[in-house]
Amino acid sequence: MTAATINYQELTQKIKLWGKELGFSQVGFSDIDLSSHEKALTTWLAKNYHGDMDYMAKHGLMRARADELVPNTIRVVSARMDYLPSDAKFAQILKNKNKAYISRYALGRDYHKLMRKRLKQLGEKIEQYCQQFNFRPFVDSAPILERPLAEKAGLGWVGKHSLLINEQAGSWFFLGELLVDIPLPVTTKSENQCGSCVSCIKICPTQAIVEPYVVDARKCISYLTIELRESIPEQYRKAIGNRVYGCDDCQLICPWNKFAQLTTQDDFQPRQNLDNTDLLALFSWDEETFLAKTQGSAIRRIGFECWQRNIAVGLGNADFHPEIIRTLEAKLASATVMVAEHINWALRQQKHKQQAQQKNLPFVTENERLSGRLIRSIEKGLPRDA
Repeated sequence: MTAATINYQELTQKIKLWGKELGFSQVGFSDIDLSSHEKALTTWLAKNYHGDMDYMAKHGLMRARADELVPNTIRVVSARMDYLPSDAKFAQILKNKNKAYISRYALGRDYHKLMRKRLKQLGEKIEQYCQQFNFRPFVDSAPILERPLAEKAGLGWVGKHSLLINEQAGSWFFLGELLVDIPLPVTTKSENQCGSCVSCIKICPTQAIVEPYVVDARKCISYLTIELRESIPEQYRKAIGNRVYGCDDCQLICPWNKFAQLTTQDDFQPRQNLDNTDLLALFSWDEETFLAKTQGSAIRRIGFECWQRNIAVGLGNADFHPEIIRTLEAKLASATVMVAEHINWALRQQKHKQQAQQKNLPFVTENERLSGRLIRSIEKGLPRDA
């Protein structure tokens, strides 16, 4: 069809249908005007809240200007895809300090490739309908403010933890977008429904949500265990607990996640038993095993050294056991300087717990009290089968 004969309102309905067929939970449409977000972005960068994520600052305000990223862009097609597995074992793993907790988005196949492939297929379907049409798909792969765009597209609202919340599906979903050059009618923007709730701010183990809608990444456990390539600052290590890759606490406490939808994608179900594995078992992996076990997983991107660093911290926070001390000491000889630093910290923690046990003294940290509150909340309000 030519541009003059296209019924764009009808086309949006077709795109929504095609999106459903491709496995997307929802599709919406927005213009590209994010000028109202530029001041907040500039302030966030000026305060260095992005930490070592240099790519966040590299492109400056281009993140709020999609037409600078892809010239001639006038609309964004935003899509979301649910990822919550059918048996997430949230409370079961978080309250067992000797197990490894991995953020639930990373238990299955790396979503970047899957989502981008589906978005490309969606773009190709639109291309077949329009004679003149250009598009580019993105999934965490471009300097673009995807959450504000998804909010404008009606997929949800940006919560106080900075993640997108949908009133019918909570927040356990991935986002992706197509930047397009056709004048699709825009969707009504979602209304923010956080109200006076500050549960996510209060529950954050490291107090990384420094004010509503603002996260200091340098304190965030997801940043510390995934993005940071150096030593984890010691003041945050106890708060990390057994979280060896990412953190879901701010989502777990969110009351809107009682409406969370389970994923329909087999690729997002847990692989390699990573949803229920002992820290000691993961620490026994050599690099070859790590690469084999994380093939096709988002976890691989952090590399073996950071993986060992994170697990060493987890072992320091685990319940005392002589086997943990023996294993940590055995790893010291072959560990890198950075990993050895975290092993030595973990050994000190284990020995403190050993002494407390010998004296029959309680060893409960403030973070463990906070985690207890979270676990009780999870057990009261989990989505079905989760």
